[in-house]
Amino acid sequence: MTQIDEDGQERSGPRFRLVSAIWAMTAAFGVYFCMYGFRKPFTAAAFAEGTVWGIGEKTVLVTAQVLGYTLSKIVGIRLVAEMPPSRRALAILVLVGAAELALLGFAVAPAPLHVVCLFLNGLPLGMVFGMVLGFLEGRRVTEALTAGLCTSFILADGLTKSAGTWLLDQGVSERWMPALAGMMFVPPLLLFVGMLRRIPAPDRHDLALRGERIPMDRQRRGELVRRYGLGLAALVAVYLLITIARSIRADFAPELWRGLGVTVAPETFARSESLVALGVLVANGLSILIVDNRLAFFTALGVALLGALIMVLALAGLHGAWMGGFSFMVLMGLGLYLPYVAVHTTIFERLIAMTQERGNLGFLMYIADSVGYLGYAALMVGRAFFPHGSDFVAFYARASWLVAVLSCAGLAATWLSFRREGTGYRVARTGG
Repeated sequence: MTQIDEDGQERSGPRFRLVSAIWAMTAAFGVYFCMYGFRKPFTAAAFAEGTVWGIGEKTVLVTAQVLGYTLSKIVGIRLVAEMPPSRRALAILVLVGAAELALLGFAVAPAPLHVVCLFLNGLPLGMVFGMVLGFLEGRRVTEALTAGLCTSFILADGLTKSAGTWLLDQGVSERWMPALAGMMFVPPLLLFVGMLRRIPAPDRHDLALRGERIPMDRQRRGELVRRYGLGLAALVAVYLLITIARSIRADFAPELWRGLGVTVAPETFARSESLVALGVLVANGLSILIVDNRLAFFTALGVALLGALIMVLALAGLHGAWMGGFSFMVLMGLGLYLPYVAVHTTIFERLIAMTQERGNLGFLMYIADSVGYLGYAALMVGRAFFPHGSDFVAFYARASWLVAVLSCAGLAATWLSFRREGTGYRVARTGG
């Protein structure tokens, strides 16, 4: 819907676009940052004294939440793809409200029922990203907006853990801490969702360059997958590997820091993730400067490859003992988040624009996310067999070497599959 001022003129000048972009980025960043306040603070607790079904309590709790979050991603393939724009804001509030109720249940439910509450906490939260993303896609500045959105989950991962650690330091119990942390984020969440509702729709120039983004029914979703199945499979495989390594780093950050010999304080998470977020925001956000959709798509694949090479550098530094623990965690974070965020910001966005498909970004993202979290959930089921202490760091390093090498191969396969798209070898598909 075009924005019209009081004089009947289209409000699409540079100043209006800049203000709209800042508003949209702030709103999206704020909503998703607050969502993390209902998801991640519990991972700051050690739960070291208990076991559930003979397995460490934290392992079971993380696995339960990941399983709920994974199921949410699978449901989101359809729900997010078909969601009308007018219902997205209300859906966000309903989803987050359900997650907070589950955290209150976690605080009071006896073991092992509290594990079910963490599953129910993850179940609605996995769809929030797609709802927020729907407000940002299909614009000339989508990459910058989505980079800001993705920066929120990099920063929030550390800062919400810091909030959880602070509550624990104040004497709040490990069971009540997650619910109280969530309550802290309710007022800003309401503010930012209100801002989301007022984001202007893409203007006619956005539509000309990026195409119209519409809800996708089952037939349209199936046609898109059939046309690009091989390339999407290679890309999703890379995303699966990166998601697993990224999620282990995020959910077991305290264990990794301690295994590296770094004293964990509330500000440790915030410092490391702030540096990672800055690098990722710059690297992925600058893709808005590339007007040509095909060039931007393949440049984003190059950024993803750069991330895999940074991982190799960090792992070599750890193996050769010439890199400290803090530097290793920052570089690993940067190496993992560069490809992870490139998929969110640019690769799928420009794929739709390059191929002139009529659909939406949420569908492709939720295919990738559902596969990524299924892989991570499977890994967490076997978490009881992971080593501990410094051995856990060695295990993570070995797994990360494998992820880096296979990611390079998968990105090469993606490039080969899409190398002719947008070059005139295929007829543009604009119908339907």
